[in-house]
Amino acid sequence: MSITKVSIIGGAGYGAAELLRHLIVRDDVEISRISSKDYVGQTIGQVHRSLFGLKKADVVIEDISPKECVANADIVFLAMPHIITAKVAMELFDEDVRIIDLSGDFRLTDLEDYIRDYAPEHPCPERLGTFAYGMPELNADQIRDAKHVASPGCFATGIAMGLLPLAKAGLLVDSNVRTVAMTGSSGSGVRAMAGTHHPVRNNNLKAYKTLHHQHRAEILQTLNSGGAKNTSLDFIPISAPLVRGILAVSQLDLPEGHDEASIQKMFEDFYAQHSSVIVMPAGQSPEVVAVKNTIRVEVGVTVRVDELTGQRTLACITAIDNLVKGGAGQAIQSFNLMTGKDASFGLDQPGIWP
Repeated sequence: MSITKVSIIGGAGYGAAELLRHLIVRDDVEISRISSKDYVGQTIGQVHRSLFGLKKADVVIEDISPKECVANADIVFLAMPHIITAKVAMELFDEDVRIIDLSGDFRLTDLEDYIRDYAPEHPCPERLGTFAYGMPELNADQIRDAKHVASPGCFATGIAMGLLPLAKAGLLVDSNVRTVAMTGSSGSGVRAMAGTHHPVRNNNLKAYKTLHHQHRAEILQTLNSGGAKNTSLDFIPISAPLVRGILAVSQLDLPEGHDEASIQKMFEDFYAQHSSVIVMPAGQSPEVVAVKNTIRVEVGVTVRVDELTGQRTLACITAIDNLVKGGAGQAIQSFNLMTGKDASFGLDQPGIWP
């Protein structure tokens, strides 16, 4: 069996924990080195408690340079915040290592979008548009051969997965999509903040970054890659009292000639070759609990025709785990493709019910 040597830069957060949860149990992966500014000298089993006592969980976190960390690696995962990631990546572009980036630094192709949504400047703007976008349902062939992959954002994944079949069918042309999506607290990262502190978040729902979330441009860019044209998006994210999970509800007006049965078949055909994407039977809605801890995506569609106006409204609902399909698990799907495997190798497992 061919073994791929993997390094992780940014080994202390939830993204790294999720990467390691899937990778250390695989016989085809060797964890080479892990670097971080936090927990230096501790093993990954001590830092990420779900790994404690497992075989290969004795890898020690080191405070070393990016070049040192990737010296013996075939592939490196960058699991750090934006801006920091780009500066680290700049030290690795000339190294003989393939990069999978979990941050937002290289997802966008338009510098103006990045400046508006992430930071006043980009450390290496010439690199925008040079990373393969790591969504296997859209980009598998490009990912397989890529040296550098930008893994999608959590909201961008959950929302786009419910709209890509429509983009391909030409139903996202000169249209407006209205989306409300609820997310779990783990999406805010490992460090507690006022808005994610448990006493505030539990038993609470609140909107934030209303109509101005940083994933909006990424969603539109992804839909345009899938066939949308002149589509606008009104997106309202909601902080939900969950640890994991995203439930996204998108609505749009549907032109004549399409009913619920035809839309249902469109979605089933689009995802027929993707075993980890489940198109729900008509009348059945996706649920977060069914996909929690898994790479699975549940997608459901409903069409209503207004009795007075005849206007058709389509609702697309998706459920994902924000740390797996919306984060590290999707990065591992890219890793799988880059190492000659099926995208969901080692990942396509059922969730925990209830």
